[in-house]
Parts: sequence; structure tokens; C-alpha cells
Amino acid sequence: MNVSVSSRRAGHRVCVVFGAVAAVVLLSVSALNAQMGSFTDPRDGKTYRTVRIGKLTWMAQNLNYATPGGSFCYDNDLSNCAKYGRLYDWKTAMKACPAGWRLPGNKEWSDLTKSAGGQRKELNKNIAYWSSVDKTLKSKTGWSDFLCDKELKEVLNESGEDCVLGKMSSGNGTDNFGFSALPGGGLDIDGNFDFAGSEGYWWSATKHGSGNAWSRGMYSDLGNVYEYSVDKGNGFSVLCVQD
Repeated sequence: MNVSVSSRRAGHRVCVVFGAVAAVVLLSVSALNAQMGSFTDPRDGKTYRTVRIGKLTWMAQNLNYATPGGSFCYDNDLSNCAKYGRLYDWKTAMKACPAGWRLPGNKEWSDLTKSAGGQRKELNKNIAYWSSVDKTLKSKTGWSDFLCDKELKEVLNESGEDCVLGKMSSGNGTDNFGFSALPGGGLDIDGNFDFAGSEGYWWSATKHGSGNAWSRGMYSDLGNVYEYSVDKGNGFSVLCVQD
């Protein structure tokens, strides 16, 4: 199933032409389990915040390592790399993390999102969402405000949320775990940069078929975390986990 960014039906949107959508199960654990730290990448000297949630230590900032190819600054602007990290195609993302770190698999993303809590709602065999989950993982700053219009209100109501018509609201999160997810946008397979500041997409290491891989998506105006099967040629953000 292919959908476009402009569509807002059944409580979800997808950045560019991404392909089939699938689900991940969420449970809840205490945010008190999160442990903060830092890591300096010896390849270029950049330092990243880290957070240990459950059994895994994650980078709490999008990777910003300039590979020889396959990685991009949003709008080809270096200041966006400094703000959001780089966007990587899947093949490059698989080898972009520093020694001792790697791209998380689909199950590891699932384990992380379990820690955020929420209730699983299945829309069909390919789509599920968990209400008000992404706020606990999103940064307290950096996400764009959004206007509640009739279309958005209908989408939110379908997923058990609501907004006040005509009111501007903040898209920022509560960052309960120190995960601090930022909306780096994406680079579609046609070479178009889309939605920095309002949407964030991250690769997993798990393939789906010959041409796709699993990913995660979060939005300024939707309180859900989504799992998508998308073309490996898209450019998404990378968060590394420690071996």
C-alpha cells in the first residue's frame, strides 16, 4: 500500500512514497529506569548524549557522521546536519554507526517503544498506533506548532485524541526518558527533502522483502509512534545502539 504525506486518513500519515505499513506492540515501564551518559565518536570527535532504557543504551541524538556517500544534510544545508543530524539511505545507515555501536533492529525499536507506554490500537492487518506515546520520546523543543483544523480533528478523534478547532498547539514532547527525538524530516526516493521540524523518521536494521526495511515515524500533530516498511532508498535519521 502506498500513501502520501498529504493524506491524513485512518489516523496516520507517511512521508513520501514509503510502501506498506506494519505494527509494533507497546507495553510500559518506569521512566526511572533511564540512565543518561555521553559518547564521543572517535572518527570525527562529535559527542552525543546517550540514554540507557531497559537493557539497551541508545544515542539520544541523531547521528551526524559524514559518510563517503549515501548521507545528506537536509536541504543540503550543513546547519541542518548540526541541528537534526544527517539523513542516510538504508544501506549506508547499516554501516554508519561507530565501532561498538550499530543500527537497532525492529525488535529493539519495539522494546524501546514498549518503555514509552500506551495502548495498542489496530486499524487493519498492516497498520497500528498507540495513543499519546510519541510525546514521551520527543524532545521538549524543536517540534513545530500545529493548527487544529477540521481534518486534523477528525484524524485525532479516530485515535482517541482531540484538539480545539482554530487553536495553535505545540508539537513538542515531554521527553520523559531523555530520548529527545527530533524531527529531521526525510529525503524521498525522488530526491525531495520533506518535513524537517514537523516529522521525524528513523531506520531499523531489519529488512522487509528485497527492497524495503522497517522504520519508525513521529509527527508534531499526531500523538502516536508508527512503524513503516519503506523503500531502502529513502533518507532517514539514524539512532545507534551500543553493542
